[in-house]
Amino acid sequence: MTKYLIYTIIFLGIVVIGFNITILDFSSHIMEDESGGALIAIIASLCVIVLMGILLVSRAIAKKHSS
Repeated sequence: MTKYLIYTIIFLGIVVIGFNITILDFSSHIMEDESGGALIAIIASLCVIVLMGILLVSRAIAKKHSS
């Protein structure tokens, strides 16, 4: 995996979060209908962003360790 692919995945995760925030309906229960699916997608995107961040850090540590 290249660094650019990881950054692209992070960017797409941010785009998905932005799109799903527009679907959330705060006037009713947040876990009903489309808002529930949007909330799950936001949480999943946040997980992807965190995992990609961990991957970037681990690759940097591996590069320092091998040098």
